[in-house]
Amino acid sequence: MKTRLLYIVLALYLCVIGCTPETRVVDTRNDPGKAVIVLDYRDFAETASEMVQSMIGSGALNKPGGGRYVMTTGKIQNDTMQRIDTDQLMAKIEEDLLNSGRVVMTAAVGGKGAPDQMVYDTRDIRDSEVGTEFDPNTLPGKGQLLMPELSTSGKIIQKVLTYSKNEQQVEYYFQLRVTNLANGLVLWQKEDLIVKRGSKKTVAW
Repeated sequence: MKTRLLYIVLALYLCVIGCTPETRVVDTRNDPGKAVIVLDYRDFAETASEMVQSMIGSGALNKPGGGRYVMTTGKIQNDTMQRIDTDQLMAKIEEDLLNSGRVVMTAAVGGKGAPDQMVYDTRDIRDSEVGTEFDPNTLPGKGQLLMPELSTSGKIIQKVLTYSKNEQQVEYYFQLRVTNLANGLVLWQKEDLIVKRGSKKTVAW
């Protein structure tokens, strides 16, 4: 009886293992997966690329006299029903901007995710008794931090509309602008729109 019970348990275990869906690694550079009603990594990657290409193409990042602008990221407001980490979007935008060679990003000041606390921790060491233990030539001097010249800020907006009896339309507006911090003038601004349609039974948040 015990042997039979053991075989039954083993059979059930093998059935569960065999029925478990196979895990696949997704090629994010060529993902033919189905579209989803919420924002996914493809939306972030595409939007970031379009924003940066527009920014560069506009000439807003062409610094008079040459060189690169010092830029920081300001506030990116999430006005959607989703718990979007706006740092995820801005990380890709900042990466593409850095790779463009038009700007350098500062970690000394900024919005969400900045400043890098180590920038100021090293200066605390310099001005403390602990600093005497370090080679003074390796400690950051005063007056070396650079103020940002440009700032990016923006907003993500979501609207849910009735498309038909059984379908909904979800609209996502990505708004971004570049501001000259010296005079407050907006040098560049863009709004990208992503529209998705799907069943009303699908949760859009």
